[in-house]
Amino acid sequence: MIKNYWNKGKKQKTTTIIGALVLLIVLFVLRDDYQPALLFVRKFIFIILLSGIVLFLGLRKFRKSATTGGRLSILVVLLVFFGMLYVVGWHFKMYDYMKTYNVFNNLNKTEINELPLTQNERIQPLRNVFSMANESVGETKDVSLPHLVRIGNENKWTMAIQPTEKYMWQGMTDNTEEVFAVSSTTPFPRFSSENRIPVTFSIGESLKFSRNTYNAVVQRFNFFQLFCLEPSDTYYMINDSGKWVEVVSLIKWKGFFFPYPTFGGVMVIDSGEHDFNDYIERILIGKGKYVSPEEMSKYPFLIGQNTLAEKVSRLQAESLKFLGGFSDPLPWNMETAVKIPNLADDQNQQPFVTDFNFTDTKTGAYSGLYHWFGLEPVGNERTSLTYSVFVPADGSKNFYYYDHASKKEGYAGVSAMPLKVIESRKEFDWSVNKPVEFRPYIKEIAGRKRLFFLGTISAVREDSGNFDGSATPDLALVDSEYRDVVWIDVKHPSEWDKTVYDQLNEAWRSSEKIGYYFVEESKTIDMVEQAKDTINLIPQVDKKAEEIARLQRQIDSLKSSN
Repeated sequence: MIKNYWNKGKKQKTTTIIGALVLLIVLFVLRDDYQPALLFVRKFIFIILLSGIVLFLGLRKFRKSATTGGRLSILVVLLVFFGMLYVVGWHFKMYDYMKTYNVFNNLNKTEINELPLTQNERIQPLRNVFSMANESVGETKDVSLPHLVRIGNENKWTMAIQPTEKYMWQGMTDNTEEVFAVSSTTPFPRFSSENRIPVTFSIGESLKFSRNTYNAVVQRFNFFQLFCLEPSDTYYMINDSGKWVEVVSLIKWKGFFFPYPTFGGVMVIDSGEHDFNDYIERILIGKGKYVSPEEMSKYPFLIGQNTLAEKVSRLQAESLKFLGGFSDPLPWNMETAVKIPNLADDQNQQPFVTDFNFTDTKTGAYSGLYHWFGLEPVGNERTSLTYSVFVPADGSKNFYYYDHASKKEGYAGVSAMPLKVIESRKEFDWSVNKPVEFRPYIKEIAGRKRLFFLGTISAVREDSGNFDGSATPDLALVDSEYRDVVWIDVKHPSEWDKTVYDQLNEAWRSSEKIGYYFVEESKTIDMVEQAKDTINLIPQVDKKAEEIARLQRQIDSLKSSN
């Protein structure tokens, strides 16, 4: 058709050339709009090709068949094939099953025999921080979802103060002009003063069109990256030059048969104001500097940082269900199959980003931020802790897990924690107070490492689904082995271990035959005598007593003379 139109004359050729150029420009400029379709083809390339081949062969056979019965039989075969493909692949989730198995086979798994210690415990859960941050901004501002990142030697919650999505005009004209960076180890996060950093980003999560983070990053992809990379979580941190940058985690899809997601590096977007040159750059080539996973070691601020997409780490942790073999997670086996527990009242599900110290584990793993998972058996009535999973938050290829089940430790998992806490404080109104985000607390107490779960009590409004952040939340430590709940003082973290020992030491001594710890030795303190007044007092003279004494002397003298 195009060829016939081309041959009609000069005008038609000019129109065709101009139309082709316009189409190319549109395809080039709007590639962020159709990239999800390219990504869909990449994710399901095997299924699409298989379905296409079967459909092509079936329709060709259908056209060649001369009888009605033959054609009907071909249609029935096609319907049965695609019906089975849907039922097996999507209804019974076998496609996801195979995808997860590919993830498992490509993991660099390392089983550790000793749990790492936790350090720099974060006090507030993510949703509390998010709630308190929103209390500190105006009507035309929103706060992006907080992420725990390393700023210097501290762990901080960082989030952007960005134009609200409720009003489109702000999203088209305004910049992101401030970033919150609050300490994660304090019970009193402050969202003002030095924790509210003035920095301008012309690219933001809530901004519109080419200024949107997703659109700007996709525009930066080359032709091949459009088929295999997708933007994910957005983080705000300080680079090696001391400047604030926006770091977008990328997911890369690998494999032909049942493609699976992996860490694909990051896109680093520098700060800067919106202007005409910036507009042209965004439209044509997008924004950001791509850093591949292999190149991240060249940037110290990205080493040990939290840049891994949670979508990737969740799938990696879930793939441990194949440790017992390919067929073990099937419904008729389930001997070692595990799941990631999701708590109904918890608005922030696993993973929990936690700071671990691997120094004494002899694994060579770095000490810093990890995505932690507590895996449990697949049955709803089973809440034991099967595996502790430690996924490096910087996206490095290592993957560490600790097998609680094979060691027969009998620890309770995350799913069991809320009821333990509720049972310990029956006077609470648990309809509006929720124990949430039970992250690990591993310390060496009374002679050995002990695993606790640190949970926070968050209040939720009856007419709202959002938690209300508290500057002084109630905290509870639950001993995963002894199932006892220890309520701790949020204002004195240095006393937590002693508080735990004071409550559990008798149980530990009777069960484990351990000695005494945290004993305060009594010392004899030299008593300083009170200084005495060295001035001699003038005695008071009693005249009556003196006269009586004189008369007594006279009487004694007369008696002696007689």
